[in-house]
Amino acid sequence: MTIARVAVDVPIDTLFDFRVPEGVAASPGSLVIVPFGKTRRVGLLVQLQARSSVAPQRLRDVEAVVADVAPLGRVELELLDFCARYYVRPLGEVAAAALPPRLRQVSRRALAPGAPDAPPAVALAAPALTAAQQAAIDICREALGRFRAILLQGITGSGKTEVYLRTIETVVAAGRQALVLVPEISLTPQLLAHVRGRFAGAQVVAVHSGMAEGARASAWLAAQQGTAAIVLGTRLAVFLPFRDLGLIVVDEEHDPSYKQQDAMRYSARDVAVRRAQLGAIPAILGSATPSLESYANARSGRYAAALLPARATGAQLPRVRMIDTRADRAADGLSHALSAAIAERLRLGEQSLVFINRRGFAPVLHCRACQWHATCARCSANLVVHRAANEMRCHHCGHREQIPAACPRCASADLAPLGEGTQRLEARLQEAFPQARIARVDRDVTARKGALEALLDDVRAERIDILVGTQMLTKGHDYPGLTLVGVVGADQALFSADFRAAERLFAQLVQVSGRAGRASRPGEVLIQTEFPQHPLYVAAAAQDFDAFAESELAQRREAGLPPFSHLAMLRVESKKRGEALAFARSAARAAQRLARGSSVVEIFDAVPAALERKAGFDRAQLLVRSASRRELQPFLHDWNRALGRARLARVRWTIDVDPQEA
Repeated sequence: MTIARVAVDVPIDTLFDFRVPEGVAASPGSLVIVPFGKTRRVGLLVQLQARSSVAPQRLRDVEAVVADVAPLGRVELELLDFCARYYVRPLGEVAAAALPPRLRQVSRRALAPGAPDAPPAVALAAPALTAAQQAAIDICREALGRFRAILLQGITGSGKTEVYLRTIETVVAAGRQALVLVPEISLTPQLLAHVRGRFAGAQVVAVHSGMAEGARASAWLAAQQGTAAIVLGTRLAVFLPFRDLGLIVVDEEHDPSYKQQDAMRYSARDVAVRRAQLGAIPAILGSATPSLESYANARSGRYAAALLPARATGAQLPRVRMIDTRADRAADGLSHALSAAIAERLRLGEQSLVFINRRGFAPVLHCRACQWHATCARCSANLVVHRAANEMRCHHCGHREQIPAACPRCASADLAPLGEGTQRLEARLQEAFPQARIARVDRDVTARKGALEALLDDVRAERIDILVGTQMLTKGHDYPGLTLVGVVGADQALFSADFRAAERLFAQLVQVSGRAGRASRPGEVLIQTEFPQHPLYVAAAAQDFDAFAESELAQRREAGLPPFSHLAMLRVESKKRGEALAFARSAARAAQRLARGSSVVEIFDAVPAALERKAGFDRAQLLVRSASRRELQPFLHDWNRALGRARLARVRWTIDVDPQEA
């Protein structure tokens, strides 16, 4: 008798045993259909063995092997096992997350083999290389055929993409495949068109969560069968099976979007490095502002380092200066100096970008008479004013309600929106520059498919004079006519309780500054702040990431924070008031018992989450810190089992390893 050990997507950290009937050709890595309770499930066959600890009369048969999907290979199986162990999740859940929804369906049409047809591409010529680009390419090519993590640190406009493409050329010419990860769907179309133009004779496919189920499953099969030479995708693409993967590229490796924030909370960047190690291939991590973890790894020699210190076109970095808003007070978010600079760009026929990382009209609706302000009934958060729709919205749970005509507490009509968002800045710019062509770019405007691409085409064709928008504008986009960037509302990040807030603010400032002056015309960046001498702004003005990173790392070392320690966060939520915090406190006591005698696992107090209530759930959290990952991992598994024995129907909890959110 042959026993199949199968991972099924259920919240139980175990494999399930099934008999393999005569004539069923099953092997490790196969997708199989199995009976499960009163239903049937698609599971992943992890291993075959001769015996089971389950009584023979209780064993059920594997019903079928999924015929149109080849078994996963060794690297994919080992990667899923690593993720299950490292992120403390059931293997069945991890395997299900790695599969497209179509492949998880028991009853479906058979998938056609091969790759989806790519639109015709216009062949693009390769540009001339700078000496720094050639040196970086040499470092990357030298690592082909073995594992090496390479940090490609290059200023904005330095030509990191060209380094990726030249290295990919070598990989594809050798008959192998390449995986390119990008942080967000919005970056996919532009880069995809560029890659297809450079590899007109190769099959290039995209993979992201916004695709139709059939297209995503076909792209998955194209990677597995080897018909896709290059796959470009968001974080979920890191789990794709490949016939012969030779290179992984992680573009904008510092971006928080690479961290999944629900279910299995994995970091696609870190999983990519592990996958490269398992497959004995290089992983290139590219950024103008690397994560401090990657920067520290390169500085210590754990990662190789390749540097691009100058712009590939020879253009100069923009001049950055601070606007002291204590002296130059901003009206609806716009200082006199920034307004004057925009007016000058309009006179010269050049483009401007005003960046504020907050959408909506205003973050608060406030009653001047009684100090009431509008809050969400389901979240511990203010409702954001969206004046164009005459409504207030919660940006956490999606709740909407109309803007009241009078204060619901005192009936005063003296209601005022406080603060600025993209809509308010857009209105202020329209009032100040009525003849200008102004476009707003945020999630509200670009929700419709194709809207962002159409808008960016207008920008590149210089049919737009002034852009106002959020961080959607800062990443990977090239605007040749843009010479001025204004930054509004950056100071709020200086007061965040999140220890990564400064790192993220610096990255945003460098990324948005890099949009200015990328062509022949010089660029300028104006940052409105009440703290013009703050060290972060001084380093940003000098475009000196190394100075910022060294200062920040020194503070992290003193505080015992990553990369000098390893963190895990227990996140708890319940609809019953107080229950989440009570569970977190009991979890803290269990953790302290398990860590007793350990000098390297530290348990902090259970506290309410920064956003204490979200979508009707009370939330609490508990931080665990260790100087040793080797010690932390077994502790987390023991703790997870202990918490699993204390299941409460009303409480949901998860362990977030390497948390990125406070």
